[in-house]
Formats: sequence, C-alpha cells, structure tokens
Amino acid sequence: MTALDLSSPVAVVGTGTMGQGIAQVALVAGHPVRLYDTVPGRAREAADAIGVRLDRLVEKERLTGAGRDAARARLTPAESLDGLAGCALVVEAVVERLDAKQELFRALEDVVGDDCLLATNTSSLSVTAIGGALRRPGRCVGLHFFNPAPLLPLVEVVSGFATDPASAARAHDTARAWGKTPVGCADTPGFVVNRVARPFYAEALAVHEDRGADPATIDAVLRESGGFRMGAFELTDLIGQDVNESVTHSVWQAFFQDVRFTPSLAQRRLVESGRLGRKSGRGWYDYREGAERPGPHTAEPADAPAYVVARGDLGPAGELLALIREAGIEVRAEDVRADGVRTEDADRGTRLVLPGGGRLALADGRAPAASRDTVHFDLALDYRAATRVALSAPPSAAPRTVVEATGLFQALGKKVSVIGDVPGMIVARTVARLVDLAVEAVAKGVATAEDVDTAMRLGVNYPVGPLEWSRRLGADWVRGVLGNLHECAPSGRYAPSPALTRHAYAADEQEGTSS
Repeated sequence: MTALDLSSPVAVVGTGTMGQGIAQVALVAGHPVRLYDTVPGRAREAADAIGVRLDRLVEKERLTGAGRDAARARLTPAESLDGLAGCALVVEAVVERLDAKQELFRALEDVVGDDCLLATNTSSLSVTAIGGALRRPGRCVGLHFFNPAPLLPLVEVVSGFATDPASAARAHDTARAWGKTPVGCADTPGFVVNRVARPFYAEALAVHEDRGADPATIDAVLRESGGFRMGAFELTDLIGQDVNESVTHSVWQAFFQDVRFTPSLAQRRLVESGRLGRKSGRGWYDYREGAERPGPHTAEPADAPAYVVARGDLGPAGELLALIREAGIEVRAEDVRADGVRTEDADRGTRLVLPGGGRLALADGRAPAASRDTVHFDLALDYRAATRVALSAPPSAAPRTVVEATGLFQALGKKVSVIGDVPGMIVARTVARLVDLAVEAVAKGVATAEDVDTAMRLGVNYPVGPLEWSRRLGADWVRGVLGNLHECAPSGRYAPSPALTRHAYAADEQEGTSS
C-alpha cells in the first residue's frame, strides 16, 4: 500500500464545482487541504462553501460534529502558489485547456518538492502532453474524478506515456484510501468511460435523426427495456449539451476523426440554439416552470394471440418463451402454421410465428423492411423485469402482425412502443457498439476487462459492464448485429472491430472445449 500518509498535505488548484468536490473528498479522508485559485478571494469562498457541505454531512449523520470541526481546521485557503510548498499531492481542476494546465504545472515545479505528485483532473486532454511540459514528467498522473466528486465512487487513474509506475500506484492507492474505486488506464482519448460510452449517446441521436422515434420514447426504451438509469437525451440534458458535445468532438478529433466517434449534427444545432439542458432551462426537454414533459409513445391495448409457434431458441431473448407460457399463451414448437401448411425453408430462423402468419424476431441489425411481414422486437437487459418493449414495424408488415405482436407483449405486462423501420432498433444497436468499444479497449491495453466493467458501472451507472453483457449475449451475437448494421450502413461506423472478431472466436473455442 503506497497511499499518501494522512499527515501529508494535499492541494487543489481551481475551486469550481469539481475542485471543491475533490478538496472535500481529501479533507474528509483526513488530509490537511490547501485551496488555491488565480481569482483573488475565490479560494476563501470555496472554503466557506465546503464548510457548508460539511454541515450538511453532520445533519445527515454522515459526519460527527467533532469530525466536521477537525476537517474545517485542516482546510486552508492559499493566497499564492507559494502557499502550496510542502504538499505531497497537487490536483488541478482548472480550465480544460492544455496551455493553461502546462503553465500551471511548470509553475508548481518551482514550488513543490521533487517527490510531490502532480495530478490532473482532465477528462479529455492528454495526460502525456500535460506532463510533457515538466522537468520531471514521471510525477504527472491523471486523477479523473466524476461529478459530483464526493458522491460518485469512480476515479480513473491515468498513466501518461512518461508516468512512473510508482507515481500511478501511489495515486491509485491514495484514491482507494479516500474511499473511492480507482481503475487504472492508459492515456488514450476519452480514457475508459468517455471512450466506451460514446455509442450510448450516438446511437440514440442516430435513431432520432433517422426519424425512428422521438427523444421521450428512445429514453423510455433505454430505461425500461435496456435497464439504464437514464435515457441518452435526459442524461445529456443533465450533463449539459455543450459539455457532452465537446467531449464527443474531442474524442473524435483525438482519434483522427474516426467515423465511430462522429459527433451529431442534431446535437450541434441544439448547442448552437443555446438549448444546453437543465442549466439553460431547455435542451431536448423543457425545464421551465410550468412546462410539461412529453411522454413516450405507447401503443393502445391490443388482444393477445391465442398461441405462438416458436422456431429456434430466440438467443438472448430465450426467456420470453417461459414468460409467454406463464401468461397463459400456448407455445407450439412444431414448425407448421395453424392451417397445417409447413412454412418455407427461407423463413426458418430464431423467431416466433404469430397466428396470422406474420413473424416476430429479435432485432439483429438488419432493417425490418428487408424481412417479409416480420416485426422486430428490441433487446432487453432482463425480459422478465423489463416494463417496456419496443417493436419496429416496417411498411410491409400486415396490420394484423403489428396488433398480434403488440398484444403478445402487453399480455406479458409490458408497455409497447412501436418505432420506425430502424436497423438494430434502440437497445440492441447501442449495447452491441458498447461491447465492441469495450472489447477493443481491453485488447489495446487501455484497461483490464474488470476495470472497464467497473468503470462503466460506477462512472455512468450502466446496469452491467459491457464485457459482462458480452458474456450474457454471446460475442457472436454482438458481432452479427454489428455486421448486419454495417451492411445497412457501410460507412465503417458499425464494422465489428478486429478485437471483437478475435473475442468471438476465442469464446467459441472456449465453449467448444468446455462442452
């Protein structure tokens, strides 16, 4: 354990929301903390604000009165950088500009000792570039906290190209000693969370731009079927559309305009219009007083079919068969229609056949319009727990097929949202891309599989990590969805990464060995 001793002073430079939060974390952990800001008087104001937060912790019985008083006594505003001399760790949380951070760290080198760790809280800049301005770049490390820092447990500990392993280990252990969950990662664009999470926003925006569904419906499907804590539109409204778009643009540029990270024109227009989300009163939703939030599209009640014919095991949606039986709907395994006519060989596959002859299939990345009289249903994290299921009905689908499919899921206790003819629908395409980027990140040494899953669960509250999702779904299924999406839109955005292909082959070999 190489964590800093609690007697070691910690400094925070930059006293905005993030800086105050980081200072509070170090303070409550037991360190003496010094605050500095270039704006005169700002450090004192920040210290007072942290004192108010400590009072709230006492009110909530998360801190004793004696603990609060001791913490306040350890908190010192600094009038100049010279006041940070003797600190063992300095965390900067200043403006997200490379030149500003480099200038600050160069000045700090003339103040602090050679053994002082210099940590940047950057979320989008290169830790390597920030440390490159130092005489001793090995002491520079990324400590990327998530907002609000006192509440969210994740800290990305980022090693730049020149970061000494001992510096990264000390930062990692210190974050853990502060009660955080640190994950180590390499200095690549977006680190772990902001790299892997891009499809969550991008695919929702793409479905909206393709007129597949409105924001309220997309958000509802992501929450109620995908199991995500928030939908993409409400989450970006909370983050700030300008902030979210800036991170997306930064990652896209840093990856040499890789098409997989291309920003959204619809989001750009929203930012240009000044609709930045909650902080401006309007974003995708209207937060002004008296405004009503639009609800998702929900289908009207429909009669459940008397039976379905199951063909194949339905793959990741296999548990639906048990739910259908529990709802009192007969599941026929024989491959014949109600009139006794055997279905055509071309229709064979993993799907359900409805009494009217129409078919119901799990979204697989192909356009529903390409399948004759087939309605697709979206992926769910847990079909038993899901409260909503999306259906995609192409123009070629018979009205009876849509009604029977709707009634079937309603009989299972689900609300139904019928969306447009969108390949991969909403959850399936989003999860497939999240898995692909996560697998690639592990293959490229950005972080371990365990740390990637931990980062995505704790950093953005995903219900499960992408690698765990891959194990549940099967890497072959994920690769198949992306391959079909790539055929529909061969820009390269959906092309399965070589890492995913290797991952799928390895999973197949392991399954073959175990069987």
